[in-house]
Amino acid sequence: MEYQILALDLDGTLTNSKKEISRPTLEALIDIQEQGKKVVLASGRPTKGVLPLAKQLHLEDYGSYILSFNGARITDCRSMQAIYNKTLPGDIVEPLLQILRKYDGLDILSYTADNILSGIKPNKYTELESRINHMPIIETDDFATSIKEPANKFLVTGEPEIIAKAQKEVTDYFRSYLYIYCSDPFFLEIMPPQVDKAHSLLKLLSSIGLTSDQMICCGDGYNDITMIETAGLGVAMANAQPLVRERADYITKSNDDDGVLHVINEFLR
Repeated sequence: MEYQILALDLDGTLTNSKKEISRPTLEALIDIQEQGKKVVLASGRPTKGVLPLAKQLHLEDYGSYILSFNGARITDCRSMQAIYNKTLPGDIVEPLLQILRKYDGLDILSYTADNILSGIKPNKYTELESRINHMPIIETDDFATSIKEPANKFLVTGEPEIIAKAQKEVTDYFRSYLYIYCSDPFFLEIMPPQVDKAHSLLKLLSSIGLTSDQMICCGDGYNDITMIETAGLGVAMANAQPLVRERADYITKSNDDDGVLHVINEFLR
């Protein structure tokens, strides 16, 4: 079967260590879109954090897609309209804050269209999230009332050993009411139930008349595992977490060695 859609994680996959797309990879991604194939930028980042890369790749010209917030929102780049949007229940903020405040050094983040809201106190991982997305941090005195629109996700930031302890308590408290997992050891994702990259990609495929057998997914992190397992061809980067490499059908070169370009040349040209 010929592959028709390429879903790419961003950090550690599409972008190199400088958070840039190499020129050969950029040109190849534009070329396959000119051939009629679709590209999906599938990221834990908020939509605004993905837009600069989407513009570089001219996704709006070819009707390709942004999958942001780890799948809680899908945006059609041609119309810039959300074609899928899943939000968190509104009653979780206070109990979540009560748990997180027990653990020194943690912060909880939400997002507006232009800013990152810090619900406890920014730490170095909050600042990392700000740099990755080119979005300023706004410290809030009252996190719950600062969230004006239903949130697609919250992000808990902190030292990995503290994150691991908080994750257990938060998971035990909310159980199936939320989907809770680490995308990195210092980033704990608080997601609507049953939402991840694979779930949302399947929604997208159904809406455009394609199947998972026609999709290639490339990633490096824990939050990429479900989409790698769902794809017709699941690809792990050479720099991926060991568990991600174990679950992949194919291991490409690293993000600093144009691993995505290698996949395009092998399977899409």
